[in-house]
Amino acid sequence: MKKIQMVDLQSQYANIQDQIDSKIAEVLKSAAYINGPEVHSFQKGLENYLGVKHVIPCANGTDALQIAMMGLGLKPSDEVITADFTFAATVEVIALLQLTPVLVDVDPVDFNISVEAIKRAITPKTKAIVPVHLFGKVANMEAIMEIAKKHNLFVIEDNAQAIGATYTFKDGSKKKAGTIGHVASTSFFPSKNLGCYGDGGAIFTNDDDLAHKIRGIVNHGMYVRYHHDVVGVNSRLDSIQAAILNVKLPHLDAYNKARQEAARKYNLAFATEKNIITPIICENCDCHVFHQYTLRVLHTDRDALVNHLNENGIPCGVYYPIPLHSQKAYADTRYDEADFPVTNQLVKEVISLPMHTELDDDQIEFITSKVIEFINK
Repeated sequence: MKKIQMVDLQSQYANIQDQIDSKIAEVLKSAAYINGPEVHSFQKGLENYLGVKHVIPCANGTDALQIAMMGLGLKPSDEVITADFTFAATVEVIALLQLTPVLVDVDPVDFNISVEAIKRAITPKTKAIVPVHLFGKVANMEAIMEIAKKHNLFVIEDNAQAIGATYTFKDGSKKKAGTIGHVASTSFFPSKNLGCYGDGGAIFTNDDDLAHKIRGIVNHGMYVRYHHDVVGVNSRLDSIQAAILNVKLPHLDAYNKARQEAARKYNLAFATEKNIITPIICENCDCHVFHQYTLRVLHTDRDALVNHLNENGIPCGVYYPIPLHSQKAYADTRYDEADFPVTNQLVKEVISLPMHTELDDDQIEFITSKVIEFINK
């Protein structure tokens, strides 16, 4: 059996090596390293794939989220509601911009931001909601957009983990994750479903005026060289990373289907285990693209399970072990532990198993057998 990896980027690269190497060589020969043809080609390709009017590439996913907020003109002390159970980058940029993060609990089934918790958190100072499509599962965007419309709020989708996922509305219409809110951000970190071989990110929007403003922000506030019209940053996707993404973008749907198939096989293996709660898979939609495959393990020492898997050569992850409201950087006397029952439970129970495009049946069988072995010992 091939060595098990949390993310097998080497094998994925081997399957597209000739294309990748050729594209990188073209960039090296052209010396068009910044804002070269590959960047513009990728921008157009991703716009077409997503069905969105504007994609603005940038240096990384954290920058993308910060720039999206800058583009909306949010002011210090404006309140921004987001999920307590997610990676710190989401709340980090809110704090960096001197906005006020308002952390709320999540849904116990899909781990995404709780619609009811959003409703309870809205105040006259609330200006935006940041739903995170956690682990590749699209949040309840129809309900979130209804809340936003009612209260005149911006919706900024954190789509770092769900690129390629599709959300289906009640009327049967569909939109890609990241194209539903007023603006969205994504990351092309190497382990993402669409990853480059370094850092990279992008902002999406259908708003022409917002897109224009963001294009200035990513380039030092310039639309004309040395004319700084807005306060900006230096955040660009370089041409080599764009070239890699141009090769990988046509494979994205196949990559996501491979992840979904691996998730089905995991779920089947765990189907009779009462102390394992598996992710829900919608058979007739693509609302989950499994950036992570995350279990809840009940009546079990989760950390001991992590050690057991590692001892058997199985990497795994705990995303995330500490709620954001308990992190030193984001602690706030406004928060009451009673407001976070789901998050506080999830951090004790969740474990993410290897998930990538190259998982084979032997690996899945071995991984699941070792989990079940520990759970039933």
